[in-house]
Amino acid sequence: MITSSSKVVVLGHASVGKSSLVLRFCKGQFFEYQEPTVGAAFLTKSIPFGNEEAKMEIWDTAGQERYHSLARMYYRGAYAAVIVYDITNKESFIKAKEWAKELHQQIPEEINIVLVGNKSDLESLRTVSFDEASDYAKSSGYIFLETSAKTGENVDDVFFSLAEKLPKTPVNPQTEEFVVDQTPQNPDKIRLEDPNTPKNKKGCC
Repeated sequence: MITSSSKVVVLGHASVGKSSLVLRFCKGQFFEYQEPTVGAAFLTKSIPFGNEEAKMEIWDTAGQERYHSLARMYYRGAYAAVIVYDITNKESFIKAKEWAKELHQQIPEEINIVLVGNKSDLESLRTVSFDEASDYAKSSGYIFLETSAKTGENVDDVFFSLAEKLPKTPVNPQTEEFVVDQTPQNPDKIRLEDPNTPKNKKGCC
């Protein structure tokens, strides 16, 4: 079997539902209250495509402003990015554009981007129109989808659209090394240190 294995980073403002999207996709779960991510959380998901398999290494980053400076450590080496905003929060859409701009400035090589308007189940509270976001994504060359982590609407489509673009390279399990610290309160949340940090040195988060 040919396997595509690539790093996908999830970015966006706080409370837009990044962790909920990742958890819905990877485990089919949704919780009304999701603890804020500290640093980043890491999950993997394999998707079969006939005789091929796409393995996604998904890094869910913290959205709080105080963690913004750490983001470069997590999106470094990413093949694709999912930038999430909340359709009921105009500021989060502005922040999504800022994330996209930062990615293009910091990552010299081409990166695949999906712009995601989450919380489509809250249509009555919408402040960012579908057309506004769609036009921005189209002019920027991004894939665009509106999703609901709560109902599951279009969540799989976000990651399947990226899986089709992943490079076909064999996976070497020995290269997949991460220093992790399980958070006792929530085992699904994994705090990560920089994989390049020496083993005898504490990470930054």
